This record gives sequence, C-alpha cells and structure tokens, in this order.
Amino acid sequence: MKLIDRYISRQFLVTFLFSSTSFAALFVLINLVENLDDFIDHQISTGNIVLFYLSGLPETFLMTTPLSVLLAALFVTGKLSMQNELPALKSAGVSLARLLRPFLFVASMITLFNLVNSCWIVPATYDWSRGFEKRYLKSKQLDGGGTVHIRESKNRILTIGRVGSDLLSGSSVSLEEFNGSHLVSRIDADSVRIGSSSKQWTFFNARHRNFVGTTERFMGRVGKETIHLSLSKNTFRIINADPDQMNVGQLFSFIRQQEKSGISGTERAKVKLNTKIALPFASVIIVMIGVPLSTRKKRSGLALEASISLVVGFLYLGMLKALSGIGYNGLMNPVLAAWLPNLIFIAAGAALYKSAND
Repeated sequence: MKLIDRYISRQFLVTFLFSSTSFAALFVLINLVENLDDFIDHQISTGNIVLFYLSGLPETFLMTTPLSVLLAALFVTGKLSMQNELPALKSAGVSLARLLRPFLFVASMITLFNLVNSCWIVPATYDWSRGFEKRYLKSKQLDGGGTVHIRESKNRILTIGRVGSDLLSGSSVSLEEFNGSHLVSRIDADSVRIGSSSKQWTFFNARHRNFVGTTERFMGRVGKETIHLSLSKNTFRIINADPDQMNVGQLFSFIRQQEKSGISGTERAKVKLNTKIALPFASVIIVMIGVPLSTRKKRSGLALEASISLVVGFLYLGMLKALSGIGYNGLMNPVLAAWLPNLIFIAAGAALYKSAND
C-alpha cells in the first residue's frame, strides 16, 4: 500500500472503531435504563448483567456496522475535502476509483470479520443475550406457539393445536387421511405424547371418523391408543427451534430436516440463513455510497455527516426488517427478501459513483 492508502485506511479504521464503540455504548445505556427495574425485581446478580451485555456486543456490532461504516466514510472523505487534501489528490490524477481502494480494503476486512461474527459468534452468544431476555426480562410463561400442521406422509396430515413445553407432547390433536383430495378418515384426540420407542405416538381419548361418500361413521375410545407415525422423536424440537441460535451449518441442516419431516413454514429459517450471509456485505456496499456522496460536497460538518449516516443506515436496516417480515410470511422468495436491500443499495451506489465521475 502507498502512503496515501495507509493514511486513509488508518483514518477510516480509527473512525469506524470509534463509531462502533459509541453506538455499542449508547445501545447498552438505553437498554440498561429500560431494564434496570426488572434487574432489581428479579434480583439478578451484577455478574450476570455484565455477561448479558458482553454477550450482546457481537450482535450490536453486526447490526450497527452499516451505520458506523457510512459515518466513517463520510467523515474521512469530508475531512479530506475540508483540509484541501481531496482537491490535491484529484489534481494529482487520483480518480474516484483509486480513492475508493483503501476504503474498500478496510470494508472488506470488516465484512470478513462480520461473516464469521454473523454465522458463528452471534449464534454462540445467543443464550446469554436473547436467551437471558426470555428467562428474566419477559414473561416466564412458556409459549408453545400456535397451531402446527405436519405432512406426516403422502396422504396424512397431523395437526397439533399447541405443543407442550417439554417438546414431547401436544394438545388438540387431529390426524387426517386423504385419498387424493377426498378426506377418508380423521382421528381427533385431546392430547398426544411421543413414545419412548421410535415412531410410536400415544393418542389420548381418540375419536375416529370414517367417511364413505356422504356417510360418516364415528367411534370414540376412552383411554389411550398407540399409532405408528413416520415422524422423528425430535419433531417438536425441530418445530420450536430458534434459527437465531444456530450457526450457518446448523441452520442449513435444520432447514433440510424440516423439509424432510414434512413440516411447513421453512420460509423464516431460509430468510435467516440468507440474512446471516447478506448483512455482512453491507459494509462494502455502504462504502460505495458514502465516498461518492461525500466527494460531492465542498464543506460539511460532523453533524451533517452523522445525520446522513443515521438516515441511510436506518433506511437500510428498516428495509431489511420489512422485507424479512414479508419473506417470513412466504410473500417473497426468502433469498430475494434477504438480498434485495443489498441489491437496491448497490444500484444506488453505482448511480452515485457515475454521478460523481461526471
């Protein structure tokens, strides 16, 4: 690297680290003020509180990186312009593409770190960050989720009204068997429990209905009945697993297990998987917006740089959140929902780059 590259890279990295530290301190302070009463009410030890905030730093760093990178790029480029260093570089024949090189180098290093952070570090610290909130700061009532529909085989659908907290039982159960599109039989039960032996499920107070044409035959059985289902003992654990606590390899296997078990609703996990990879690349994309944008201004103060960073950064995060929600509901392809914000900002960066070169 040439002297000017080292100079810009150092300025950019120092400003980025300062911005990231400031955002992390701000997030911790706001969260501490909001939850201080809960910490006192639950008599949580100081050590656990410190561990909670330390474990949340990797995720905070990941989420605030777009803001920090943009602020650093705007500030450093604006400072070069205010000190007449940028005009001197331009008059010496340094193009915008050449000026971008040290910024992109540092942003690439940040991206590589955040790939590791997003795919492995954040999931590893999940239990002491998000898990801590679920245990101490939220309602302690276990939520088994809503109704679950599982395609147990080619012609049978198992419906569970509510999964038990032990992840081995469920209530308000029905097992429907079809012949093509016609319902052949249905078993309704008050509850079900996964047996100790493989694929043996025990139904309690099962009621059988058989349908022949327009005729329905009903038969109820008091007690319990064991039915063979081609489902894994870990079926409920797979359904209730949280994609946020899985690294990228575990999440990929989780999606395959869900699809193999006939469990619907894999869209959320697929969006999470692609977001873990897409979000780190925001650093490089944001630099492509920040540097051309700042070279267009002759003078700018830190307040203006910070304002632009917050607007653009929160626009990116807001777009990512909104499109993820659309992807969760299956209204958009999961891959597109995760990557579309990056694609839009790449287009915006290309337009700014072309405009700055004109």
